[in-house]
Amino acid sequence: MALYPPPLPPFLLFLLLLLLHPFTPRALSAVTVTHLPGFSGALPFRLETGYVSVDEVNDVELFYYFIQSEQRSPREAPVILWLTGGPGCSAFSGLVFEIGPLQFVTKKYDGSVPSLVYRNCSWTKIANVIFLDSPVGTGFSFSRNPEGYVLDDTGLSIQIHEFLKKWFIEHPEFMANHLYIAGDSYAGKFVPLVAHEIAKGIEAGHSPLLNLKGYVIGNAATGELVDLNSRVPYAHGVGIISDELYEAIQKNCDGENYANPNPLNLLCSSALDKFDTFTSEINKAYTLDPQCPLASPGRRHTSRDRSLEENYPEIRLPPAAPDIKCRSYSYYLSYYWANNYKTREALHIKKGTVREWVRCNHSLAYTDNTPSSVPYHLNLTKKGYRALVYSGDKDLLIPFIGTQAWIRSLNYSIVDDWRSWHVDGQVAGYTRKYSNSLTFATVKDAGHTAPEYKPKSCFMMLARWISHRPL
Repeated sequence: MALYPPPLPPFLLFLLLLLLHPFTPRALSAVTVTHLPGFSGALPFRLETGYVSVDEVNDVELFYYFIQSEQRSPREAPVILWLTGGPGCSAFSGLVFEIGPLQFVTKKYDGSVPSLVYRNCSWTKIANVIFLDSPVGTGFSFSRNPEGYVLDDTGLSIQIHEFLKKWFIEHPEFMANHLYIAGDSYAGKFVPLVAHEIAKGIEAGHSPLLNLKGYVIGNAATGELVDLNSRVPYAHGVGIISDELYEAIQKNCDGENYANPNPLNLLCSSALDKFDTFTSEINKAYTLDPQCPLASPGRRHTSRDRSLEENYPEIRLPPAAPDIKCRSYSYYLSYYWANNYKTREALHIKKGTVREWVRCNHSLAYTDNTPSSVPYHLNLTKKGYRALVYSGDKDLLIPFIGTQAWIRSLNYSIVDDWRSWHVDGQVAGYTRKYSNSLTFATVKDAGHTAPEYKPKSCFMMLARWISHRPL
């Protein structure tokens, strides 16, 4: 009778698989952060930062912030990957201005580290959230080979899928958690591409099998003409342009791409010039706000600020200071906070990798190679993946009118017709549910990055949707 050795316990078997897995040669670099400059005392949540190698040929490493669920058990709460738009805007922007548990104290910059305080309406209350600096060249993500910075939508979706596979292998305790991909603005375009890449891996049985359940996008670009063309009816509907100008555009620009009209069509060009004159006076991201500088410089090299030079000697040119009454003043503070040497030490930023942190890097060598993300929405929702598509209703950049139009193009039947949804007994927006688990919602009085303007409404919207409850 042959004798066989006893089977390995599951935990030892999993460790053996990790040792044999091809991802282990470039293990994830992660640390737990308990204190941050500008925040009084220990952080009241668990924060991890780290890097993941996603392109070993060019030595590309993506930097991330990971915050565990604060109220729900981290082992049971969903994992949300948050991708900030741009492309080129740091995930820290999403963390501190939109859905994370920190926010800046708005007070005049005096050379010291800007102050941070805790924010209650954070998505981290009910979910584990990974804030990822992507594409490379964004935030603290970097490449040691200049060719690594040349990227497009397709390459980015592959890299983010690679990031997630490695991240979950290093965090096996979250492997069974439901996974959602989320983002807004331009990230709303590549969120479905990333979800599609993950879905392909699942169908092919690639290891590790990620437990993808769906995605969330806000004021999302699609690449369709309707994204920009919808600005005209929106501007007319809210009284920015007159009936006569609207009718002139409709008549003379029929079938045109308003963003790139036929230069030979002089009547159309003249009407659109007038349209641009009116909208140039408006804060397109949030029509209720005054016009203010964005406080996001490109990477450039001129004179330096002395206080920054002392804190981080390789800093280049700080952004121009907006009026302290402007929303963008907090963006301005983030520049000084992230470029302070104490901050870089606390976050464990690798020295010599990113000389200057900017909130939005407008000089990326990034190519938009996806004409439309709508086919990806169709493919994913028909396969059973859930989708929450929301729009701040005071956004002139990607108006909700355009979002509604591409959703209608999917030809899905209506399951729950147009109705209001409420927070604290007040209307927080309007919603409609479609077949194939697609939910659309407007967020009342919110702008282009809706959680930045209406954090509680957006938190309640997510909490209900992710728990399969009506908004």
